[in-house]
Amino acid sequence: MSTTTTIDLSRPAIPFGREVRVELRKMIDTRGGVWLFALTGIFILLAMGLTLLVLGLNSDSTITAGGFAEVMALPVSILLPVFAILIVSSEWSQRTHLTTFTLQPNRTRVVLAKFVAVSLLALATMVIAIAFGVLGNVLYGVITPNEVVWNVPVSDLAWTVFQQLLFFWMAFALALLLLNTPAAIAVFYVAALILPFMVYPVLLALFGWARDLLPWIQIDYAVMMVREGTTFLGDPIDVGPIDYLRMAVTIVLWIVIPGTLGFLRVRSTEVK
Repeated sequence: MSTTTTIDLSRPAIPFGREVRVELRKMIDTRGGVWLFALTGIFILLAMGLTLLVLGLNSDSTITAGGFAEVMALPVSILLPVFAILIVSSEWSQRTHLTTFTLQPNRTRVVLAKFVAVSLLALATMVIAIAFGVLGNVLYGVITPNEVVWNVPVSDLAWTVFQQLLFFWMAFALALLLLNTPAAIAVFYVAALILPFMVYPVLLALFGWARDLLPWIQIDYAVMMVREGTTFLGDPIDVGPIDYLRMAVTIVLWIVIPGTLGFLRVRSTEVK
């Protein structure tokens, strides 16, 4: 008489929320993450202090709560998108993706969990920036004789949050495409910060072709033209469908295309 023994190797599916929490912990629960957050906090305090100093020395200058929030968001936009890069590239550099894909073989879910974690972190950083903006506005009312203005337009706040998300999504997409930390950080900072602040302004001021071309390839310029209704040089424009199309093209160029190619690369790259 023979018997057949069946071993059930199935296991319950990992809840997606738990995967997102794990990815969030990977970003911030490290020594490097703690130092990066600490540096960001220091830069936020410096930005607040310098802003209050300028306003205190020049009584004619005024600012609103929304203006303070945008100033506080600048250090966050410069430093913290590195987390969106590290959450992808560090696993491939340190080969911890072996463990990740063993525990969760579905790579699509892994990438999606990382994307959601990056988006949540971007939104959380905006909450921090707004909180510091409120604090700065209170201090502004204390040290200057000017009236404190709290009327923050919802549209301005929404645009600021949207731009912050774009920064994080761009960093995430480049990390997926390159799967290399130094390369992704270098490309991100060159494309998102160095060129727009150091090279493009010169081209825009000197050449007409740059004023026609750059808004089609630079996210900041395209979003600013739709948001503010002005060009980089301050010339007013009538915002129309072409301006929204221009913004969409830059998003596709810097987020959708590299993100899609990177996702396909992660799906097909051999784990070794």
